[in-house]
Amino acid sequence: MSNDYLWDRSGQPDPEIERLEKTLGALRYGRECAPLALELRIARRRWWPGAIAAGAVVAMAAWQLMPRPAFPGGGWTVAEVRGAAQIGNRAATPSTRIGPGLVMRTGRNAKLLLRSADFGQIDIASESELVVTASAPARQQFSLRRGLIHALIWAPPQRFVVETPSARVIDLGCEYTLSVDDHGNGLLDVLTGWVAFQFGGREVFIPAGAACRTQKLAGPGVPWFRDASASFRDSLRKFEDTGAPSELGSLLSAARPRDGLTLWHLLRRVSPGQRETVFDRFAELIGLPLDVNRGQVLAGNARALDLCWNALHLENTDWWREWKRDWKP
Repeated sequence: MSNDYLWDRSGQPDPEIERLEKTLGALRYGRECAPLALELRIARRRWWPGAIAAGAVVAMAAWQLMPRPAFPGGGWTVAEVRGAAQIGNRAATPSTRIGPGLVMRTGRNAKLLLRSADFGQIDIASESELVVTASAPARQQFSLRRGLIHALIWAPPQRFVVETPSARVIDLGCEYTLSVDDHGNGLLDVLTGWVAFQFGGREVFIPAGAACRTQKLAGPGVPWFRDASASFRDSLRKFEDTGAPSELGSLLSAARPRDGLTLWHLLRRVSPGQRETVFDRFAELIGLPLDVNRGQVLAGNARALDLCWNALHLENTDWWREWKRDWKP
């Protein structure tokens, strides 16, 4: 196949590319594509819809090529087994159907790969325990009791949920790893897309490249970007564990503009006396719109906090509320 075909449709196409184009042709938008330079300018101004569109094409292609289970309802089957793994009271074997109530356990150095044509795939790492708690065409729900999973989900947002002893993980179209230790504490690391992390009235939205700890009985902590400095991450961990004012000062000093994600969440967690210091550093790092009122932010006004979030350019608050609208735990 000539590379010219992928660029401007001149040259000889590859038969496999032609087949994929015909498969996806029914989804084509009914207008000519904008010039490339214009598309790139639009993408720079608003990356998330572009990421959704690209992800949708990749997911659709994968969905077409993926082996599909022979049963309805978007259920899961075992695609691969490595080492000693059990499903219920039996040894795990490829093609085994996974239904509600079945507990999957992996031994040392063992792994399981689950796959659903409608939802995605889940890698279950060694020494893990995962159970299906609900299975329906519109929603799949699991419980990770201990261990680690890696989930790649192409189903629409909110349809894949994982419960842990310390938080509920709601997929918003993403890829992530989730671990739970023997005490029920966890760590969520988002690779692509977004994840909502919930526990009681506490809620955190975590973008790609960010991570968040969670503690049993306390729920999600404060998220941070993985590329933050070691001193920033260390001070955040110590502040979450101890609440020491000196650690808060250290993390604020080490913060970059990108770390506004963490500072914004701290605005909702710290004491009223500390909120002023956090906001001043946030405002120093982030270009805030003129309608952000400092007094309202310090008072915890929801609209003022929303405006601060929107200044981070990580999708505005209307976006996440749209996904939340139909979610009923």
